Amino acid sequence: MTLTLDLPNELETRLSAEAMRLGLPLEQYALRLLGDAPKAGGQLTNGAELVAFWNREGVIGSRSDIDDSQAHARRIRRQAERRPRD
Repeated sequence: MTLTLDLPNELETRLSAEAMRLGLPLEQYALRLLGDAPKAGGQLTNGAELVAFWNREGVIGSRSDIDDSQAHARRIRRQAERRPRD
């Protein structure tokens, strides 16, 4: 099926930029978004679903500046513990 959409320029720019960031052709990225749309509001029920979601969204591997994720998480927790609470 062929579907033609007339997107606002701002939306087209955002979609193109995200597709480029993920290294995907715009058409493939749009298909991914449309394919995931029914699942978007659903709850993730286990760790495997969460990891699959992160992979689809391009989160895994997106922080090449973090060499050791566990050490990074510990630093974030320590920083949060030092902040004054309201």
